[in-house]
Amino acid sequence: MARSVRLVPTLPAATLLAAALVLTACGGGVHGTPGGSGVRDPYFPKAGNGGYDVTHYGLRLAYDPDAHHLTGTATLTARAAKDLSAFNLDLLGMEVEKVTVGGETARWNRAGQELTVRPHDDIGRDETFRVTVRYSGAPETVTDPDGSQEGWLRTTDGVLALGEPTGSMAWFPGNHHPSDKAAYDLTVTVPQGLRAVSNGELRSETTARGRTTSTWHMARPMASYLATVAIGRFGISRSRAGNLPVYTAVDPAEAAASRAVLGRIPEVLRWAERRFGPYPFSSTGAIVDRAASVGYALETQTRPVFPGAPDITLLVHEFAHQWYGDSVTPKSWRDMWLNEGFATYAEWLWEEDHGGDSAQETFDALYSGEYFDTEEAGEEIWDFPPADPPSAARISDPPVYWRGAMVLQKVRQAVGDDRFFSMLRGWAAEYRYGNADTADFTAYVEQRAPGADVEGVWDEWLYGEEKPGRS
Repeated sequence: MARSVRLVPTLPAATLLAAALVLTACGGGVHGTPGGSGVRDPYFPKAGNGGYDVTHYGLRLAYDPDAHHLTGTATLTARAAKDLSAFNLDLLGMEVEKVTVGGETARWNRAGQELTVRPHDDIGRDETFRVTVRYSGAPETVTDPDGSQEGWLRTTDGVLALGEPTGSMAWFPGNHHPSDKAAYDLTVTVPQGLRAVSNGELRSETTARGRTTSTWHMARPMASYLATVAIGRFGISRSRAGNLPVYTAVDPAEAAASRAVLGRIPEVLRWAERRFGPYPFSSTGAIVDRAASVGYALETQTRPVFPGAPDITLLVHEFAHQWYGDSVTPKSWRDMWLNEGFATYAEWLWEEDHGGDSAQETFDALYSGEYFDTEEAGEEIWDFPPADPPSAARISDPPVYWRGAMVLQKVRQAVGDDRFFSMLRGWAAEYRYGNADTADFTAYVEQRAPGADVEGVWDEWLYGEEKPGRS
């Protein structure tokens, strides 16, 4: 509350000046500064925004596939990390119709992917606030630096919304960096005959006046790149893996080819829990669409997306991500190997535990090049160290996956099996629902394996520029 000061004209000038200073110091409420227009990610410096932390997204979407038109209302609940006079949201394309903060109309302007919001009153540090953005338009397909596509991807009968690394900004405004995770409630309305499938639990599904509305709830923190919406003519299967609800949505054209592998979801989960610890979420499942042009599967939280029928190895990989990538999420895109190296190593462990090659045999084949069909492919994994990709275009290249997994095998050699598998479970528990980077992982290993010779693993395998010598 501002404090009033009565000024008497006959007072000396010095007294008047002192009174004015008191008025300036005590009045005016919060005096904030704008939040940052990015979080300085080493590869995507404009991704995310500074000055606040989102705790919840409430998204209400309506999509007409024939017109390729999306109408959306996004309500973000956030906590200010500093006094804010303005803050940014990431939103690519779309037309913004109205923005409110705390129920009051806010001024806004746009520059590229940055939507800058200026609330009616400044927001104080640690204050919880709510911003609502009403928007509409034709959502964009985003081309990554590596040439792959994400964002709002049209399919033969609907759409797949995929977000890694930055595509989620094509269909809802937000703080689109993996370091800011939040809970989600998402309601999608589509023409009758289509279904909208998303993350978490289906709370309701109703049809009226030729439109079907589905409401989904994701209670645990989720990075925006792991949010998805799949719209299409899906066959739905509901089952259980122990006490865990399993919800799968499959394009009819992929149903026959997917049935056997999807039927093994309970088996994969039982195995993964033995290796990695308790499953971190309250539901699971999969989305299998007919979208060969997408070219990749994605570990969307609780419900991985496959662009066609997966094999068992791909299913294991994406389900391992529920622990490594979804529950424990990288602090920046430089730490991708903590996602992909771990999920690739899970493939090796599955083979080892199911009568295939041991993880060491897979490691040896990779090192010698015998794993690959061509010598050129065998050399790719030594192009750069997994913990330091040279550019945004290469954060999903072979060294991040295969050499990242080789780092874990070298740690296993250094600390022994008992301690290593305890670490796999402990790492998932230590950073459950949070974020971690490479330095967190190396410190974690060193603290739990005192005396183990892991410095050489970091120097040669994790950060080394050249192919390490055989040891």
